[in-house]
Amino acid sequence: MKKVAKHTLTILYRCIGYGLLVTFVSIVSIVVYVLEQRADLDIWHEVDLDTEYRESMDLQDFSEYLALEDRLFEQLEKEVYEKTPAGDATSINRFHKGSMMDPTSMTTNWNRTFIMEQNEPSAGVLLLHGLSDSPYSLRHFADKFYQSGANVIGLRIPGHGTAPCGLVDVKWKDWAAAVRLAAKHLKQEIGDKPFYLVGYSNGGALSVIYSLESINEPALPIPDGIILLSPEIGVSKAASLAVWQGRMGHWLGLDKLAWNSIKLEYDPYKYSSFAVNAGDQAHRITHEIEKRISKMEGDRGLGAFPRVLAFQSAVDATVTAPTLVSRLFSRLPEKGHELVLFDINRRKGIEHLLTKDPAAEFTPLLKGSEHSFALSVVTNAREENAVSSEVLLKHRDAGQSEITSTPIGIDWPQDIFSLSHIALPFPESDPLYGSGGSKKAATLGNRALRGERGTLLISPGEMLRQKWNPFYPWMEKKTLEFMKL
Repeated sequence: MKKVAKHTLTILYRCIGYGLLVTFVSIVSIVVYVLEQRADLDIWHEVDLDTEYRESMDLQDFSEYLALEDRLFEQLEKEVYEKTPAGDATSINRFHKGSMMDPTSMTTNWNRTFIMEQNEPSAGVLLLHGLSDSPYSLRHFADKFYQSGANVIGLRIPGHGTAPCGLVDVKWKDWAAAVRLAAKHLKQEIGDKPFYLVGYSNGGALSVIYSLESINEPALPIPDGIILLSPEIGVSKAASLAVWQGRMGHWLGLDKLAWNSIKLEYDPYKYSSFAVNAGDQAHRITHEIEKRISKMEGDRGLGAFPRVLAFQSAVDATVTAPTLVSRLFSRLPEKGHELVLFDINRRKGIEHLLTKDPAAEFTPLLKGSEHSFALSVVTNAREENAVSSEVLLKHRDAGQSEITSTPIGIDWPQDIFSLSHIALPFPESDPLYGSGGSKKAATLGNRALRGERGTLLISPGEMLRQKWNPFYPWMEKKTLEFMKL
């Protein structure tokens, strides 16, 4: 009897195992089939730009990086622009030569590294853009810093500014190595003057990584402060699984599986298509930040970490304020650090439509006196029982519980209910992502087109996402005060 029971269980386990295997293979097959039904890849998805910088190249200085970048853009012109079928002047494809979105036809191609130098600089500022982005995203800050007397470098991070294929196989260590080259060069140029990092999104992660490295490596200049905009300090755990999609595509010889999304490339300064590897590298760099901070906490603490000023939208589909607090701010000893949160526009009565009210997360931070960082919340004022469009700054100093409220002289625009991850570094006047006051055809910041769904090449959701910051002038002023420029 025991033998029969044992044999029966063995058969049952095998059946269950085979059933699970068949189910798994079936699910994978369906997923692969669906992914393969997406739009065909174009030349800008598949070309091999082998003159892109890699850490293994072991360049000696930043001038070599810039020379390599020159060769990269020559290769881009030859291998992509010259091989892409010509489009007319009204085309919105950035790779159609002479189209309205062709960055090579514009007065300045902001996809390239740019340098602004003073005869006698008062400071040095290194700008680090976001993932799939370009130096364009921080150009307005660059102008203001330069006007205030600083030397400025807007670094093109490897894999960016060329074609979406640039992010298929780049590694985060390539990004970090490029930052080190630029930082050392900038510090050499400014001498004993203050040195700052400004990082947007993924550039924020790179700013934190560099700051941690500089504490332990004498050859690297330690920043006097870092400014973070929508910083990528933590990403979804699902990003760690994305790499398997790309590996599966490699094993099966299916190139489309290397892409999370395949879209029309209509933005001259940001990739619309998103490589799976890009998400994987974002996950890896945030994991590395966590590992290094934890180690430093256990060794000698984070007292040497530079002062931090961070700006974050209270609602952000990419990174979250609680993650920024738990993974960075709550672990830093008091040193003049400050977090600024942009609340939603409560004048719109939007609370009733929210999946989650961000006030539930930042209100305890405002009231708590145990925090080692200052907190400022940009939010609506109140007039008796009504919410006003006027904006106040609610502020709590580090280690204090008292909250002050100060008008900042700016109102919420009536048709905007919140900021977004991508909105922070752009003023309303930005010619591409701004409000469209100039009525130029290329403006992407205020295209609330109405009509039938499924008709446009660009998704309505993407076009409705807020792309500029109504509080940019105030944010710029606060940044200059932090840097003493």
